[in-house]
Amino acid sequence: MFTRDRSIASIIGPEGQQLTRDSLPAPNTKRWVIRRKAEVVAAVRGGLLTLDEACERYSLTTEEFLSWQRAIEKHGLAGLRTTRLQEYRPGTLKAGSLKVGMRNRF
Repeated sequence: MFTRDRSIASIIGPEGQQLTRDSLPAPNTKRWVIRRKAEVVAAVRGGLLTLDEACERYSLTTEEFLSWQRAIEKHGLAGLRTTRLQEYRPGTLKAGSLKVGMRNRF
């Protein structure tokens, strides 16, 4: 949908819901759960916000936003889980593997 000035008024969000600027996460958001990150990425992709607007509104660096976008592209919404980050990084050690390696060295 377009408003008079041809800017986009709403888009379809990552969970199929309608997103508007008013329904996006609050600018003072401190806790970035998967859904909120995905909504901001969808807003930029859909033209609801520009990359600069999103970064300014949410105090994000361009790199941080782009990392969210890459995570979605590569792993879907699950890629936005910060606690699971090491599972998606090639070449990183899994929990416990360091202990095994260290034990064998001594």
